[in-house]
Amino acid sequence: MSNPFTNDAGTRQSQAGAPGFMWALVGIMALIELVLSLSSSGLFGTQDLRWPAFLLGAFWQPLLSGGVMPAYPGQPVLMFVTYAFLHGGILHLVMNGVILLSLGKFVSAQIGAARTLAVLFAAAVGGAACFGLLSSSGAPMIGASGAVFGLIGLWQVMEYRLRRRRGLPVRPVVMGVLGLALVNVVLFMMLSGGLAWEAHLGGWIAGWLAAQSFARV
Repeated sequence: MSNPFTNDAGTRQSQAGAPGFMWALVGIMALIELVLSLSSSGLFGTQDLRWPAFLLGAFWQPLLSGGVMPAYPGQPVLMFVTYAFLHGGILHLVMNGVILLSLGKFVSAQIGAARTLAVLFAAAVGGAACFGLLSSSGAPMIGASGAVFGLIGLWQVMEYRLRRRRGLPVRPVVMGVLGLALVNVVLFMMLSGGLAWEAHLGGWIAGWLAAQSFARV
């Protein structure tokens, strides 16, 4: 995706790297995944902690329908956020972490840290809500991809508006949206249904809505 964002003088708005709060978020995810990976390999603790962590922190659709009882008070509410800090392995974490840091750098330069955090929160909740409404899976849903797609949705709306204001073609943005949909379809088929496309959709919608409201620029 192109980066046409510039200030009124025509100078591109940017910063040296991802802001500290984005590094902190990804760092927390990385620390959790490191502990889980080490425990899975037998190098940390006396048992594999991954499944207990999923049991307590993943998003479980059956908890919404009442099919199973929560493991602790408040779990049906907290899981709308906690699932985003859990991943299925190092590669899963790296993919989401790199995109969060890259997009977080540019988005925060446009709307600031507080609103970027609000977008991430809304996208995580939106992704979980969409998954809960559209999926009937009894498997745990994990990963920060809902938040990732929230930043993508926000970014695409920003770019669309800027292109319209400057008389630039909006076709790249439209193709980007269609490309995201196609990638999700392909990955869903390749992973034999093991892709939480519902969370991606919900996160993207939350980012789109944020761009129309509190994160509008």
